[in-house]
Amino acid sequence: MDHIYKKIKNIRLEKGMTLKDLSEKTDLSVSFLSQVERGSSSLAITSFKKIADAFNVSMTYFFEDTENYNYAVKKEDQKPFKVEGAETTHIRLAGKFPERRLEPIKVTLVPKQKDEQQFSHPGEELYYVLKGTVIFRIEDKEYVLNEGDSIHFPSEKVHQWENPTSQETTLLCVLTPVIF
Repeated sequence: MDHIYKKIKNIRLEKGMTLKDLSEKTDLSVSFLSQVERGSSSLAITSFKKIADAFNVSMTYFFEDTENYNYAVKKEDQKPFKVEGAETTHIRLAGKFPERRLEPIKVTLVPKQKDEQQFSHPGEELYYVLKGTVIFRIEDKEYVLNEGDSIHFPSEKVHQWENPTSQETTLLCVLTPVIF
């Protein structure tokens, strides 16, 4: 746990914040924050969340091993996974480091796959068709994309996709915010 307190102090100093600045952003007292940074006070999850939010990082940032960053993702380390109940195969392409904001994914749609569910969520999405054909429906508009085509849209727009062919379709996808 000791490294968490050190990380809190380090990120505060990196951001040029005083204990008073952090106190104002978190509604936690300067003396309490000082004790936290020295490791002489335990930290409730609610206070911990306030501190992470003040730094604009996730709570997991404080648990990540900074020596364990990995920017490259070798092909043999790219493990396919499926979201429960979906036929779509995903492969994460993201490097591993704190404060990552992009979610790059290789997506494979099976032949004749059509998402019945429409999605709408914060962020934005970019897709590049590596192989095959895909139909995107964004609000009331339909976009037919073939190999080499791309689409980029705000994720708040209601959207869904379909592979109308009898072949697999493969897409390169970049999303924000990070979801996996």
